[in-house]
Amino acid sequence: MNDMTPERESVAAWQSDRPQRRLARLTPAKLPRGTRLLGPLIVLALWEGASQLGFLSPYTLAAPSTAVATGIAMVADGTLLPHLAASAARAYSGLLLGVIAGLVLALASGLTRTGEMLLDGLVQVKRAVPTLALIPLVILWLGIGETMKVFLIFTAVLVPVYINTHAALRGIDMGHVELARTLGLTRAEFIRKVALPGALPGFFVSLRLAVTLCWTSLVVLELINTQTGIGYLMNRARDWGQTDIIVVGIFIYAALGLLSDAVVRAVEARALSWRRSIGS
Repeated sequence: MNDMTPERESVAAWQSDRPQRRLARLTPAKLPRGTRLLGPLIVLALWEGASQLGFLSPYTLAAPSTAVATGIAMVADGTLLPHLAASAARAYSGLLLGVIAGLVLALASGLTRTGEMLLDGLVQVKRAVPTLALIPLVILWLGIGETMKVFLIFTAVLVPVYINTHAALRGIDMGHVELARTLGLTRAEFIRKVALPGALPGFFVSLRLAVTLCWTSLVVLELINTQTGIGYLMNRARDWGQTDIIVVGIFIYAALGLLSDAVVRAVEARALSWRRSIGS
């Protein structure tokens, strides 16, 4: 018979639940949608307030409201959209090529000893050499046209995709590898059913870095013999002291970076819906 009184039962239940309550306190709750924009919105509000109160001169830095009005006017008169399309074509062409190449190299290096001996050192060398340092040499190879810009974005994107995917492949649990051997999986089946799912978390981390890096690389590249693109507009506005157009360009880069990151996050949440983590 159970000789515990109701009071003792409630105390025992409270004590048994203590570890779960401690974990709940240590585990952050999932943020509601849109709360990640709170920090940028506060900065914009302070910026606008400083401009309206006269602490920031429009010749030094245009107010956000002025930049928004300028951007709307540039869209209305057909100035902005062709430059935005040109920048997007360069950025996403280099991004696509870099992601594909980085993923293929990571698989070759992460799953074979020969691949690691031949490829890992080359990628590490590229990692140590800044992309901007390659500009003079690539201009000699490819000229100063679109191919040069896409190639340099490709080389910049390739490195984080390779590094993070390679690390994820090397971190796959050996128990899964042994199980695959026991089940007699072929190499293709192992890659499809074990290696690729195991590398997905690292790949999505690299993809979030890559979608931002393709735009940051483009900012500099569009200053080189370019007649179209957001970077070209910003460079021309600098010569004329048009800080509102410069801020429009900054807003566009920021918006595209946030939007690209949000898309990757959404795809990651769907692809890794089976994974339980603090952020899930």
